[in-house]
Amino acid sequence: MGIFGKLFEKKECSICGGEIGLLGNRKLEDGNMCKDCAARLSPWFSDRRQSTVEEIRQQLDYREANHEKVAAFRITRTLGERTKVLLDEDAGLFMVTSARNLTDANPDVLSFSDVTGCKLDIDESKTEIEYRDAEGERKSFNPRRYAYSYDFYIVINVNNPYFNEIRFQLNSESVDNDAETLLEGPEAMGSLRGGLRMRSGSLTSNAEEVRNSVEYRQYEAMGLEIRDALLQVRQQVRDEAAAASAPRAAVTCPFCGATTTPDASGCCEFCGGAVT
Repeated sequence: MGIFGKLFEKKECSICGGEIGLLGNRKLEDGNMCKDCAARLSPWFSDRRQSTVEEIRQQLDYREANHEKVAAFRITRTLGERTKVLLDEDAGLFMVTSARNLTDANPDVLSFSDVTGCKLDIDESKTEIEYRDAEGERKSFNPRRYAYSYDFYIVINVNNPYFNEIRFQLNSESVDNDAETLLEGPEAMGSLRGGLRMRSGSLTSNAEEVRNSVEYRQYEAMGLEIRDALLQVRQQVRDEAAAASAPRAAVTCPFCGATTTPDASGCCEFCGGAVT
């Protein structure tokens, strides 16, 4: 079969057995997968090409069981703006999603204890500000001047068999104070417009101005709130687990006067009275 014959050869999905249409194949380590089966995988999963057919089937079983967790999830706290961190504090669970319909989206439901770390990642970018001279040529200022922009990401490290990181962006557009990067007209050699204002010609960057803006501080505070909330609930779960596994100390029962080690219910092993 020639190269064109192989290109248009019909393939079968190794997961569901259905026919894979043109350009619809998702390669696996030892097979093929259709786009419909791929859409059912976790949105945080990124190792498809290195996964076997059996591993994908196991993940789809996990994802199917996740539907029941989503149905039982009761939101007690919401963090974030576009992509949200939803907490079920009573059950010790959370999910991360931008979907409005949770049933259809089936976001992964994770335990507070699955969190291994969380941080706010602020990406900084800079673009040189230029101007057009009288001949219309782009020129650099002397000294060079730059407009800065920032994007805010939350990175949650988790203990999960199918992914170990959840990374999502807080802001929908870069925070840059609307700085212009190409100035034209007579004013180009004077004060800069759009968020980069010159002080006696000495200011070469709008970075400080952007970092002090309301929008920058809003997303920074939002990210820190999410980070601190997840680290706090993770620590709370760990503290409770440590307390539960700690050996119980002997106490004197106020009811029968015996020296007793309380049972799992906190009761005297001799008379059954509550001692803790």
